[in-house]
Amino acid sequence: MRFSINIPNFGDFADAHTVIRVAKAAEDAGWDGLFFWDHVVHSKERRRGQPFGDPWMLMTAAALATSRIKLGPLVTPIARRRPEQLARQVATLDGLSGGRVIFGAGLGGPIDDEFGSFGDETDPKVLASRLDEGLDLLAAYWSGERVNHAGEHYRADDVELLPATVQRPRPPVWIAGYWPRKAPMRRAARWDGAVPLFKSANHGEAPPVDELRDLVAFINGERKDGSTPYDVIVGGISPADPARSRALVEPLAEAGATWWDERQLITGTDFYRLDPILRRIEQGPPSLG
Repeated sequence: MRFSINIPNFGDFADAHTVIRVAKAAEDAGWDGLFFWDHVVHSKERRRGQPFGDPWMLMTAAALATSRIKLGPLVTPIARRRPEQLARQVATLDGLSGGRVIFGAGLGGPIDDEFGSFGDETDPKVLASRLDEGLDLLAAYWSGERVNHAGEHYRADDVELLPATVQRPRPPVWIAGYWPRKAPMRRAARWDGAVPLFKSANHGEAPPVDELRDLVAFINGERKDGSTPYDVIVGGISPADPARSRALVEPLAEAGATWWDERQLITGTDFYRLDPILRRIEQGPPSLG
């Protein structure tokens, strides 16, 4: 199992200098990844008065400050972006970091705030269709080969986007969604990893082991090639005490999780503040027996 830190792109973490400090601390303390939210306004009422940083600029700062840890968005709503611009951003960051990008994607939300506030589409079915078509188009762009595409939402006429990503054939793609909703996890099964939230365990809460086991069984049943590596990312607040930490994380690893993503409760205020996050980073990742 690998271990990552999860931070939003607002609050204290809107400042790239703060992100540099966090990234260095995470690498020095032995964490394996640092993952970022990708929001424009998030929940407008709850975020009133808070600054936001561009996640790709923040990830660039983190990449320049580190040499080992994985970096990426958890998650980018492809339907809110132009695939050709997004492909460039990911490829540039992958090159800058020496092939350390993991690309997390999802539907995005809150839909009314993140999409509707700017006059964009708010129908989840349309957004899901954009997501699927956009994922395939991104993979084509990252190849560096010539792309022709005429789809429902996007078009590409005889274009190639160079340089290709450092990682071949492309960076790992993780897909987010809520379990037990099956459609997002079917989507996830087509790519390289699943980042589930659970009906019974939201952001910052570790999922019940039996629900994770059911999810892993579902994904394994949907995958066409079960021999290729696959990641399942869960998270929450792990205790600093090693014994209690093992008691929380080990059963999840045994149930099929491959990453523990350290996250504060979204219902609290610590998740967008530097001090509590930095304290947890410096304590180091959970230890497994």
